[in-house]
Amino acid sequence: MKSMQIIGADEEGVVRKALLVLRAGGVVVYPTDTLYALGCDATNTEAIRRVFEIKRRPFEKPLPIAVASIEMMRRYCELEEKAEKLARAFLPGALTLLLRKKNLPDILTSGSPKVAVRIPANELALRITAALGKPVVATSANISGRPPPVSAQEATAQLREVELVIDAGRLAEERIPSTIYDPEEDRIIRQGRIDRARIEAVLRE
Repeated sequence: MKSMQIIGADEEGVVRKALLVLRAGGVVVYPTDTLYALGCDATNTEAIRRVFEIKRRPFEKPLPIAVASIEMMRRYCELEEKAEKLARAFLPGALTLLLRKKNLPDILTSGSPKVAVRIPANELALRITAALGKPVVATSANISGRPPPVSAQEATAQLREVELVIDAGRLAEERIPSTIYDPEEDRIIRQGRIDRARIEAVLRE
């Protein structure tokens, strides 16, 4: 395994460097609009296994993914009318939808038929995902059970076995993740930045 490389988000070739790592099955720490994320190619079984191991996350707890567009979401998830309405209203943004998966390995979702997916409102995260042409794992860049990081320094203090860290500075003072919502069951799995009232308002339109 190569040693960790830390680069700035404004460094020339940052997307290219991230792609080299991801395409080789490596793991990166990258900024999103909520927290720093730990990511890999979400179609690569062995890379996904490494994310679980690096985070010390039980294999029974599924990993969420980021996509670059609604079109990419549709390639890897079953996007019904209700889910698409929410996606178009809130994404890119802090809403994660729990959707039935397509073309994704079972290890990613711990055997579940559904995957948590969103489009982060972070230009760099979107550029990397779009350039890869595949979903990227988007779990928080921390050891399971510890506070999620809002800076690259907080992430690297916990995670030592990644190939690349993209430092975009401190993202926020509050550690509020995205809201996870299952449109099929009309259920909030995790309350985050978007509350039920806003979801229901969109669905009533």
